[in-house]
Amino acid sequence: MKDYNTPIPHTAGALKTRLDLREKTCFCASAFFSHAAVRRHLEPFSEAEYRLAFSADADRILNSMAFSRYPDKTQVFSLINNDHLTHRILHVQMVSRVARTIGRYLELNTDLIEAASLGHDIGHPPFGHDGEHFLSRLTRANGAGTFYHNIQSIQFLDRVERKGKGWNLSLQTLDAILCHNGEAHGSKLYPESRKTFEDFDDLVAKLKTGTRTDAVPMTMEGCVVRMADTISYIGRDLEDAIRLKLVTRDQVPEESRALLGRTQGSIVFNLVTDLIQTSLDQEFIGFSPEVSCALKALKRFNYKHIYKNPAIKQHLTGIEDIFKYLFDQYLGDLDSDNQRSVIFTEFLEGMGETYRTAHSSGEIVRDFISGMTDSYFIRQAPAHLRPKTIDHV
Repeated sequence: MKDYNTPIPHTAGALKTRLDLREKTCFCASAFFSHAAVRRHLEPFSEAEYRLAFSADADRILNSMAFSRYPDKTQVFSLINNDHLTHRILHVQMVSRVARTIGRYLELNTDLIEAASLGHDIGHPPFGHDGEHFLSRLTRANGAGTFYHNIQSIQFLDRVERKGKGWNLSLQTLDAILCHNGEAHGSKLYPESRKTFEDFDDLVAKLKTGTRTDAVPMTMEGCVVRMADTISYIGRDLEDAIRLKLVTRDQVPEESRALLGRTQGSIVFNLVTDLIQTSLDQEFIGFSPEVSCALKALKRFNYKHIYKNPAIKQHLTGIEDIFKYLFDQYLGDLDSDNQRSVIFTEFLEGMGETYRTAHSSGEIVRDFISGMTDSYFIRQAPAHLRPKTIDHV
């Protein structure tokens, strides 16, 4: 075997070989190595390609149309005039940062971690989880199944982007995106390895129909991203709620304060530290029992006092009306072949025939609406339905 320190000519192929050798030198045995990445469609060999597979995945996601819409999508709080509240893009950046920090200490593949982190929420519709629930009622009623943002992330990256061609991302990146679930609580995750694209497609189908409600990633890196999702939102959402005077730091459960602290910085630091210490040299990614219990208590607190707080829901009542109005409008435009409609001019124009023939009208409307930013979504509504922003809750 070549020594990683042996000088190698600076051709693209030689640079790629050098990076492969670095992975063999620096990664632990449980890491997923880039040379083993699998794509749905074989890509032609390029002498100029020096990037490893998951680095290329991260670049493709970063350059996707859907990624460019992250900054104007709600995380938790919407329609509030406060520039310091978290939007989806900040959450995604935090997940990437937290997950790569964990991966570096556990000697895992940080390229795979970055790609999955950047893409994990790309399927979120306007207005966050509230929008997800509103849209799901409409998709179920119109033959497009239950709407899940993680499945929609796969839909965008695999079937909608590049005019229906998709980005041909690796199975391991797609799997980590599909299997992220920051809402589920588990103290340990053991990767479900040896999946194929056939297994992946079967999993997507089962999640869509509800015959499966959750799935664990196939790689340790995917498990890290799933845990980092929770670590990244739990303290940040608390800080936003404190800024809006919905809660105070003294209300944080004592068992959570004792082990995690009561600020975003201390919560992230303590969760990351415990995860690294507990997972080091193990075949799982997880927290210690004590910290897992403290995190679960903090989750319960956030759900009761923040996510389900009536004060942040009252100004969203009109948003569901807009979802219904637009869904019905675009369905009618498709049925009447109204080529002047924005669903034709700004979504279907130039879309490959494969996409058109493989999707029902309800699924096409789902894809169009779920890709909208908050502001674009509101602009499509008639004036009498458009909500007003507020200065405080």
